[in-house]
Amino acid sequence: MEFSIPVELPLDADGFIRRECPHCEQQFKWHSGPANAEAEQQSALESYYCPLCGQPAGLDSWWTREQLDYVEEAATPTILEAMGAEVDKMLKGFKSTNIKVTGAGRLPTPEPPMPLTEPNDMVIVTSPCHAWEPIKVPEERSGRLHCLVCGAAFAV
Repeated sequence: MEFSIPVELPLDADGFIRRECPHCEQQFKWHSGPANAEAEQQSALESYYCPLCGQPAGLDSWWTREQLDYVEEAATPTILEAMGAEVDKMLKGFKSTNIKVTGAGRLPTPEPPMPLTEPNDMVIVTSPCHAWEPIKVPEERSGRLHCLVCGAAFAV
């Protein structure tokens, strides 16, 4: 059985989503969706580079621990409901003259999690080589950063 469970993650006031590097575990933000007309014309990437440490990782590697926990909690009620329906189908088809099978009821469904919020923190920075892909870094961060698209180092 395959199904999809849509879960929305919050953006800050500027349209950025929080990310965490799988290598250095520092947090930054990248823009969610095209930031401008030039960005809309770019081809899809297979990986991004951490603007803080410069290491690359696949597109699905940048979740924060809080985001992963939230997605798991938000998906749990739907998963439990689907599991219960599958068990009901299995029991419905099970017939025997010697054994009687009845459903045990539904699994308890947890309350949905409190929605995540995204503060409007960090400062917007653009790399000289790919200015169409802005990032946000912690305000106290200065010195060398790396382009999200190609990993090239630049100074702020």
